[in-house]
Amino acid sequence: MNIRLTQNMVMVMKQSIPKTTQENEFKFIDLFAGIGGFRIALEELRGKCIFSSEWDKKAQETYRVNFKELPVGDITKILENKIPKHDVLCAGFPCQAFSVSGKQRGFEDTRGTLFFDIARIANYHKPSVLFLENVKNFVNHDGGKTIKIVYDTLTKIGYDVYHEVLNASEYGIPQSRKRVYIVAFRKDLNIKKFNFPNPTFKKVKLKKFLQSNTKAKNQVVTKYKQIKIYDKEKMEKKSVFAPIRIGTINGGGQGERIYSPNGHAITLSAYGGGIASKTGAYMIDGTIRKLTPRECANIMGFPPEFIIPVSDSQAYKQFGNSVAVPMITSIFKQIILHLERDGKKAFSRTRK
Repeated sequence: MNIRLTQNMVMVMKQSIPKTTQENEFKFIDLFAGIGGFRIALEELRGKCIFSSEWDKKAQETYRVNFKELPVGDITKILENKIPKHDVLCAGFPCQAFSVSGKQRGFEDTRGTLFFDIARIANYHKPSVLFLENVKNFVNHDGGKTIKIVYDTLTKIGYDVYHEVLNASEYGIPQSRKRVYIVAFRKDLNIKKFNFPNPTFKKVKLKKFLQSNTKAKNQVVTKYKQIKIYDKEKMEKKSVFAPIRIGTINGGGQGERIYSPNGHAITLSAYGGGIASKTGAYMIDGTIRKLTPRECANIMGFPPEFIIPVSDSQAYKQFGNSVAVPMITSIFKQIILHLERDGKKAFSRTRK
């Protein structure tokens, strides 16, 4: 499959963006910015990023190359009054403290306590909207106490809070990726109910987002002899809204499972082991291989022109930690719709 087709399919995956005017522009800050997934989505909706923060040096480099801006480092050392006034605070705050792939220490982990820096900044600036993302396990972590702390904290500083666990597979993205999205509105905006976007159940297959095998020579894993393939045709009759497992490598443990490109990808991960760690293995035109970094970018909704300046290892980590861009776009369109009810202008209070 050539790059032209891949680009077309990525564009199809993105939801249509309504035309906006200069009046609809808003200002946002990008905390725990990673490689800029939030930024891409909000800039498509005429947002203007006025501050970014990311501590990981390799992620900073990817962000700098693509946005011509080097994010500020450790947010815990940034005073609130040094951050510009903004309409929207975005944050895909570190998930390792809550992920099933980690030790799940939650707020006992220093990465977990970074949520309170979000609250600190929000309490000072009082932006109209807080838009946060984390792993699905965040909702059930510590018997639900963790998310309750988030609700209590944000409610106390003047926000109405809503959350939902959504799976990217149900929104036109060929990847099983369940994440919790938290949206909080400043109380004076009087948003007493928020509807997250309904699933589109658009039938898309992973194979439409892949490069040719000639561009994936470094990802081939067929040198391993203990490969078992199931009844491929029978397995592929399953739903296209999920990964379709068709075989195993060696013992079939983590990173040793083979999937069909006629289904969806498994969740991209920044961590994990096994022969096909971080992406899983797929049988593509008879070749068993991992996904390439560019293919990872494709199924996370990053545009074809997005530059990947780091090693493959770092790229897998960065996309595994990122947000799925089309999900952010879809949810933020709902945020705008709720703010503009009754003829109101979104973000009119803080726009200059």
